[in-house]
Amino acid sequence: MGGLVSLLRRNAVLALLVLLQWPLGLLLNRALNPYYLQIVVYIGINGMLAVSLNLINGITGQFSLGHAGFMALGAYVGAAFTIYAWPYGVGVMGLAAALLAGGCAAAAAGLLVGMPTLRLRGDYLAIVTLGFGEIIRVVILNTEAVGGARGLSIPAAATFTSTYVCAVLCVGLLWRLVHSPKGTAFRAVREDEIAAAAMGVDTTRYKIIAFTLGAFWAGVAGGLFAHFIGYIHTNSFTFLKSIEIVVMVVLGGSGSISGALLAAAALTVLPELLRFGAEYRMIIYSLLLIVMMLTRPAGLLGSQEITQWRFWKLKTAR
Repeated sequence: MGGLVSLLRRNAVLALLVLLQWPLGLLLNRALNPYYLQIVVYIGINGMLAVSLNLINGITGQFSLGHAGFMALGAYVGAAFTIYAWPYGVGVMGLAAALLAGGCAAAAAGLLVGMPTLRLRGDYLAIVTLGFGEIIRVVILNTEAVGGARGLSIPAAATFTSTYVCAVLCVGLLWRLVHSPKGTAFRAVREDEIAAAAMGVDTTRYKIIAFTLGAFWAGVAGGLFAHFIGYIHTNSFTFLKSIEIVVMVVLGGSGSISGALLAAAALTVLPELLRFGAEYRMIIYSLLLIVMMLTRPAGLLGSQEITQWRFWKLKTAR
């Protein structure tokens, strides 16, 4: 009984955030037009991608450039599951099953790519993961069962509510993991792998966990993306998409979950704000990123979380 009460108490905040989906969904559906609501959903999807990659790149220190591949796998497996394996119509259960299928497929791929690449580090690991992402994209491009070069149309079943719930679960669970005693082991692998192994940390195990969990949530984000826009094509999961996610992690601050979320929100909204100068949008966008990295080379929050800010400490003290 005491264990159940303790479990409920530890997850009370997470449950409360999930329950907020109803009032937030009603409020945003009434207050925002479909264009702004779409941007909010994209912020949620990009936030999941940035936080999941942050576990691999920022927390564990393994430089991966294959996140778009995991996202593509989740998107296409989820879409194929909805079309071929779920004859009951896409409701809440159908969407949940499709997202789970996509996430599990991406996690299996993360496990497969993580195991043989554990001997690689830095640039070599980045090249291998980049090649893995491109292999997935080319295989999908030549698979007629999932549309091939034509792309794949599926029922648009994802909404703000489903994206919000998945984003809260992704951030909440990874936050709990990273800030638990096991999270220290992930950071130890990042700081000095040899020293961590000498202290008894199973570095192989933690690197595989980071790859698998990061790939799982990237797959779920891909499934949400596919079921939100209703049409997917491999052009959405190119090398540039992986770079975009890496930029979110670096800009937010490697190792900071809240920083990755802030950067994902900023880099989702910024291109839309710059539409007034469509011809020069990418130039302005690039210049802003360069200025940001020159003035804040460690990223927006560095390795800190937003809860460590002095403002939050003062509020807690009161």
